[in-house]
Amino acid sequence: MIDVISISLVLNIASSGLILIGMYIIFTQKNLIKIVIGLGLADTGVNVLLVSTGYIDGNTAPIFSNAALTVSSMVDPVPQALVLTSIVIGFGVSALALALIIKLFEKAGTLDTSKIRGLKW
Repeated sequence: MIDVISISLVLNIASSGLILIGMYIIFTQKNLIKIVIGLGLADTGVNVLLVSTGYIDGNTAPIFSNAALTVSSMVDPVPQALVLTSIVIGFGVSALALALIIKLFEKAGTLDTSKIRGLKW
């Protein structure tokens, strides 16, 4: 008989995959736009990981609960609030990074980090 894979395990594997793919892109690409995309993927993976830590199988969200439910039958809302904050911060970091990349492209004429003067490896 096939065992049922828990939702937490799937979320942990998915978040680990997103973080690893994002880090691989960050470390291997020389194009600045691709590096920002890698940062976004890693950020999304961390957000999924935070939400999965607050998930408890079989419990319900506090906002959808009845007054008769106990605290032990609800999921933790704190990781969800942290992820909402993280999404806003990630959006701001991405927007700032893309604005800096635009200015850098106007000055240097390229997005390749190996060709930009002062960023030689």
